[in-house]
Amino acid sequence: MSKVKKVLIVGGGIGGLATAIALQKAGIQTEIVEKQKEWNVYGVGIILQSNALRAIDALGLTEEFLAIGTTHSALHIRDSQGNMIFDAPIHPSGKFNMTGGIPRRDFHEILLRAAMKHDTKIRMGTTVEVIENADSFVYTKFTDGTSETYDLVIGADGVRSKVRNMVFGEIEPTFVGQAVWRYTINRPENLENITMFYGQKAKAGIVPMTKESAYVFIVTAEPGNPWKQEDQLHVQMREAFHEFGGLIVELSEQITDPKEVVYRPLETLIVEKPWYRDRVLLIGDAAHATVPHLAQGAAMAIEDALVLAELLQQDAPLSDILNEFMDRRFERCKFVVENSNTLVQWELLQLEGRLPKEKKPNAIVAQSLMKMTEII
Repeated sequence: MSKVKKVLIVGGGIGGLATAIALQKAGIQTEIVEKQKEWNVYGVGIILQSNALRAIDALGLTEEFLAIGTTHSALHIRDSQGNMIFDAPIHPSGKFNMTGGIPRRDFHEILLRAAMKHDTKIRMGTTVEVIENADSFVYTKFTDGTSETYDLVIGADGVRSKVRNMVFGEIEPTFVGQAVWRYTINRPENLENITMFYGQKAKAGIVPMTKESAYVFIVTAEPGNPWKQEDQLHVQMREAFHEFGGLIVELSEQITDPKEVVYRPLETLIVEKPWYRDRVLLIGDAAHATVPHLAQGAAMAIEDALVLAELLQQDAPLSDILNEFMDRRFERCKFVVENSNTLVQWELLQLEGRLPKEKKPNAIVAQSLMKMTEII
């Protein structure tokens, strides 16, 4: 067993909560600080590929996930008018030969309940103000005026990580030129699987989340990252479907409340290795934020948590453990970020009519998801 007994996690999102669960199960005392005073989970729903379901199972949360979320046995690819192009295979990962969908808020609640069940200490409305590395501990001062020492501090505070900027210097994410719009709808009676629709100017989709709900999304080119008028988001999202027909347009008529539209400009980031400085480590989006084209963001964060918890049970110096963590995680996460960015670039070239014929987006998706089935 390593000498890491007490860990601070900055950020209570998917990565932070998953890490707390995995560490507490390994017998490591864990505390989370979250800057929000109340849980206000941003987003609509989440797609979980088979490797993400495998990771959720490793946390012991499959039963809780299946009680709320839903699984899909196929991915339907259609043109803008709803005509079937082909069914994309779902590559099995361990015992999971399906993908999953769940409302993001519900998934967060599952993780939060599990973290609390395993006695994770959670402090809301505060975050770190000072981080000072020492030989055998990290001194931290918080925004509420308190201070404490830890064996390890983990920055799981997202793409605009305060921990990253405090310890690694200013590293900013890059806007990729696209945005995604999402909106929760009533699930159509016969909708069992994720369905994607490819147009000339955008791609859209329908994702089942629960027995009663699904969400529609559309990815659009947004050169210059223009500002959107919040009270018109529902109108603008419906207008984005103008080239589509069939079911996706029928469902878009449910987009009526601008406050329920989640509009997100897409950003990407990969911190060069190592993701640690002495006793401070970055995980999840703080280290490797990816656009959603491969639906791997949550999976990568949960995998980070599982690998770290496994390694911290070794009787080895912390530097050796963190180096092994980098060996296990860097190339895999970089692969996801870079292939997702390639898909963005190809989609933007396709929009301009400049994508070479030999560039096949579906092929890179299949190659990437096949690689993700490898055991971490």
